[in-house]
Amino acid sequence: MAYENIIFEKEGNVGIIKFNRPKALNAINSEMMVELGDALDRIEGDSSIKVLVLTGEGDKSFVAGADIAHMSSLPPLQLRKFSMDGQSLFFRLENLSIPAIACVNGFALGGGCEIAMACDFIYASEKAKFGQPEITLGLIPGFGGTQRLPRQVGKAMAKELCMTGEIISAQQAKEIGLVNKVFPAEELWDATIKTAQSIAAKGRVSMSGIKKCIDRGFDLDLRAGCNVEADNFGYCAVSPDGKEGMTAFLEKRKPDFKGELF
Repeated sequence: MAYENIIFEKEGNVGIIKFNRPKALNAINSEMMVELGDALDRIEGDSSIKVLVLTGEGDKSFVAGADIAHMSSLPPLQLRKFSMDGQSLFFRLENLSIPAIACVNGFALGGGCEIAMACDFIYASEKAKFGQPEITLGLIPGFGGTQRLPRQVGKAMAKELCMTGEIISAQQAKEIGLVNKVFPAEELWDATIKTAQSIAAKGRVSMSGIKKCIDRGFDLDLRAGCNVEADNFGYCAVSPDGKEGMTAFLEKRKPDFKGELF
């Protein structure tokens, strides 16, 4: 598939998706969602990609939200389908076996904030802005914002942000736990890629295990979550990467992880 609304490329073992509608501040439309789904298919089928980074083309916006002009032309049942399609796509992003990092270089509003929250963590430029301003249009978040935001920042803070539609700075987003790190705009990309490459150098099986343990165990009681951890610990220990890591430690050398499952 030829992409018109995103750019997909690789830098070593790091896959990169850039949202590419800068004239519309990279707003989401149905065509972008189809292209993003196709890119995720390619990533899932390419074992050489060990980390995914998502960012926005241009210097103003990560994703400024859903395309209002597109949404306003849809009848109610199509709007519900648009919401459900976005939710399904973001679940795919969230459930990738590899880590996904949101590199937020500008506006991450509405659907943009929801995409970023579906990633494993967020790095942001000092110029970045976050929010769920749908209430100002008489709407509510439709791509999972009312569910992921309280899980990341707490119920009361999520209610305040969604009910007021307030747009907050990257530093405020960091203070409430939405963003991991904030960088000067000119340093954001290099810092994100440095972290991505560091993660890519680790074992693929163990990285997948960490995602499964934290994501699946988060809503479980402690004992059930620890059972998930024990299962994945055992699986990692007998994987080629696990064996290589322990052998390398005993032989006092750097491990050479291949990312093979068996």
